[in-house]
Amino acid sequence: MRKYFLVLAFIALVMNAPAQFPQAPATQKQILIETENTALVFSVGKNQKLYQVYLGEKLKNIEDYKGLPNQHEAYIPSGTDNLFEPAIKMLHNDGNPSLELLFADEKVTRDGNLVTTSILLKDPKYPVEVHLNFTAFQKENIIKTWTEIKHQEKKPVILSNFASAMIHWDADKYWLTQFHGDWAKEMRMEESQLTSGIKTIDSKLGTRADFYQTPVFFLSRNNLADENSGEVIAGTLGWTGSFQLLFEIDNSNSLRMISGINPFASEYHLNPNESFVTPEFLFTFSNQGKGQASRNFHKWARNYGVLDGNGSRLTLLNNWETTYFDFDEKKLTDLVGDAKELGVDVFLLDDGWFGNKYPRRNDGAGLGDWQETATKLPNGLGYLVQQAEAKGVKFGIWIEPEMVNPKSELYEKHPDWILKLPNRDEHYYRNQLVLDLTNPEVQNFVYNLVDGMLTKNPKIGFIKWDCNRMMTNTYSAYQKDNQSHVQIEYVRSFYKVMERLRAKYPHLPIMLCSGGGGRTDYGALKYFTEFWPSDNTDPYERIFIQWSYSYFFPSITLCNHITSMGKQSLKYRTDVAMMGKMGYDIRVKEMTEDELKFSKQAVQNYNRLKDLIWKGDLYRLISPYEEERAVLMYVNEDKSKSILFSYALHPRTFGQFSPVRLMGLDSNKNYKIEEINKMSKGWSRFTAEGKTFSGDYLMKIGLQLPNNSDLTSAVIEITEAK
Repeated sequence: MRKYFLVLAFIALVMNAPAQFPQAPATQKQILIETENTALVFSVGKNQKLYQVYLGEKLKNIEDYKGLPNQHEAYIPSGTDNLFEPAIKMLHNDGNPSLELLFADEKVTRDGNLVTTSILLKDPKYPVEVHLNFTAFQKENIIKTWTEIKHQEKKPVILSNFASAMIHWDADKYWLTQFHGDWAKEMRMEESQLTSGIKTIDSKLGTRADFYQTPVFFLSRNNLADENSGEVIAGTLGWTGSFQLLFEIDNSNSLRMISGINPFASEYHLNPNESFVTPEFLFTFSNQGKGQASRNFHKWARNYGVLDGNGSRLTLLNNWETTYFDFDEKKLTDLVGDAKELGVDVFLLDDGWFGNKYPRRNDGAGLGDWQETATKLPNGLGYLVQQAEAKGVKFGIWIEPEMVNPKSELYEKHPDWILKLPNRDEHYYRNQLVLDLTNPEVQNFVYNLVDGMLTKNPKIGFIKWDCNRMMTNTYSAYQKDNQSHVQIEYVRSFYKVMERLRAKYPHLPIMLCSGGGGRTDYGALKYFTEFWPSDNTDPYERIFIQWSYSYFFPSITLCNHITSMGKQSLKYRTDVAMMGKMGYDIRVKEMTEDELKFSKQAVQNYNRLKDLIWKGDLYRLISPYEEERAVLMYVNEDKSKSILFSYALHPRTFGQFSPVRLMGLDSNKNYKIEEINKMSKGWSRFTAEGKTFSGDYLMKIGLQLPNNSDLTSAVIEITEAK
């Protein structure tokens, strides 16, 4: 009995002694994926398996990585000795459900700032290859990873798991920051400590990346990271469809993160000699908190992730909240004049301009019939384009080309083009159904719709591309025996259409919209210039929504409109919208003289400062999640110019906010302080107005900002004093 207890004690000692892992031999092959500040390191074990041995701050001495243990298999397959969630699961032709992946080769290519590493893994028993690909963006400190799966078996193999990435991390504790919501409640931030077991963030919507859950996260190690301190990984999946982010803590308190397409209803039959390429997973490591992680993502997105990310954007006036479906040519041409009066670049015609047999008088008919409604627009879109051009503004148009109303000519002519179960009642959401974009005929229809419109009206200067419907009761007449391919092939087909359009119209501004923030991902943004974060434009709510999106997306991509929603002042609504890509959706004719004068001046201020807002480094100073205010600032590259936004929420009566310490300035420079966006009859308690302070003072002492009462705001311009 004593011997039995000694054995148990020895086992317990070994199981609880993480420092006792065997050291890697000095000659062991290692693969380094490095940016300027981050390292992801793999090694090949004696058993020829690939292990991840490190993820964190880059070490100065490469030799130091060689002493790290082979603790975590890099891309763990299913069916052999793995006891936890796998990265890949495959069923072979002979019914064998196992996979073993051994290192076979490595290839590294360099292209300026980009270093791409491809690691080839092979199964020793079956002709299966898995390529793990990593692109390190050196200056941005972003790593992009994706997987390519191939085989040469005689018949299709069945894939039921196919991760884009499996990443391992070790710590005493782990903290997850996630974002979730619903229509008009997008991007609500929630933070929690991960515990043993699996935490899954996923979507099963098919046509959209997010709506209820968003494919982004922060993962903090040991302590919950804040804005400026803590070790944190920020990650997101570039996929405009159903996704899965999975976090599993095992029996040794090690964490594995698995990201990729959601395998739900997506079992994939991969043909011999074909490749299954997963979407890209993007992540950055920061040991300086969430703020630095965000700035890494913003720089990467502007340089690589968003169409024309370092270019310009157009301000616009949208007619939706002014007219809804009730308009004619006279109303629209008057609104074109309002756009000119405000000083914006584009007048955007929203929903309701199309359909003749079934005119689009509401959201119950016409969707899919993309001809101008003759009773509303007897002279067609071309007349409106000409009217806009004559007034010195561009004309933009709303479309929703992937959807159809049952009450439409398209539905009557092509019932086989629609995703719907053949033996069930049709299920409607917003009175519409989804077109089967996996069908090449439907892809041509969508492409020809946009191309035809632009060919006929080449001076259309902006498109708002909407998508208001998720997949339900899904069945594809085109896919036939491969119904589990529909969700995957739909997204791939969407990208094919966009690639064709971008080949012909490479720089046309297109807003990515989806019933609010239903499509906010870097899989789609490579084809789009911006996105619509939410249909909720109440400025109080938008502060939280825009704040959360700012963690992963640069301000040049976030469309923020001044509308009549909410009871806040026009100044407050304007100041909130100016935080990103500002626009208007408002009844200009109902503005007072002072409001119109203020708005015109605000547009001028915005045009003067927009490059700073879009391309400056973002510093979030005071979080609305922590205080009854939100404060943030943008700083340009040479630290000569900054703009600060301050929004009071609902502070206690007679309360007084403490001074705010600024960030990102040059401590050796002096800066002049000026409040802008002031109403003509307003006044300011800003005691720093017109004064000059050193950057050192502003970052160590700070500014007492002028707005400290309920729902007040301030925009402060900070300029280097020469």
